[in-house]
Amino acid sequence: MSAPALHDDPLAALVALFERGPVAVLTGAGISTESGIPDYRGPETRRRARNPIQYRDFLHKPESRRRYWARSMLGWPRFSRAAPNLGHAALVRLERAGFVRGLLTQNVDGLHLAAGSHEAIELHGALRSVVCMTCGALSCRDALQRALEAENPELATAHVELAPDGDAELDDERLQSFRVVDCPCGGALKPYVVFFGENVPKPRVDDAMRHLDAANALVVVGSSLAVYSGLRFVHAAEKRGIPIGIVTLGETRGDGCASVRVDASAGATLSGLADRVGA
Repeated sequence: MSAPALHDDPLAALVALFERGPVAVLTGAGISTESGIPDYRGPETRRRARNPIQYRDFLHKPESRRRYWARSMLGWPRFSRAAPNLGHAALVRLERAGFVRGLLTQNVDGLHLAAGSHEAIELHGALRSVVCMTCGALSCRDALQRALEAENPELATAHVELAPDGDAELDDERLQSFRVVDCPCGGALKPYVVFFGENVPKPRVDDAMRHLDAANALVVVGSSLAVYSGLRFVHAAEKRGIPIGIVTLGETRGDGCASVRVDASAGATLSGLADRVGA
């Protein structure tokens, strides 16, 4: 793969992609770091390895579910209070002006919908809902939070460091007495998201590909493209012969496919872009 083209004014090159629109946009965790939500592979988090929970472990190991829900109970209050930032708002402006048709996100924070985006496809689901792995019933994460705190009052007030995807740092010693809350049917509860080792549902992928088929360019924002669920859209765009832009701090696995590469934070870049196209 060739290196992305160099531009004296990379924002101008990005503007040119949007002006030929419509553009499909794929976002990752890097767009939400400015809302206070850590990512897995950004410049600030690469210094500290974080191992996301694996689907197989959650499914088969009660101790893994206990660890997940204990840390999630501590991380959820701050995670759920996160608000959309300039980057989310700029994408809403671009969508309303007709430049963006098809917003695909790997994020599970729901901030695109909170900002007002109407065409956001949440590829990995959203943490605002919980699903029973036995009966399939969906319920509200806020309701589960109240139940978890009621069962674990001694841990609910602990002060911890927020980690990606609503997780929190917690030493294993404090997990032993944690009480997990199950579905009324007795089944184990799982956040309504795609875990590592789990596949994105095919209907979501098909829906996202339809948006890509209708686009004249793909722009990736805030994703290292480290996992295939995002990288597949870059490969699909390259196969279709449409240009690819990437706005992300640090290297990505898609850099060799990009015709426009902006190594900068999402908020200021997207806001400047929206201003320059008149959105």
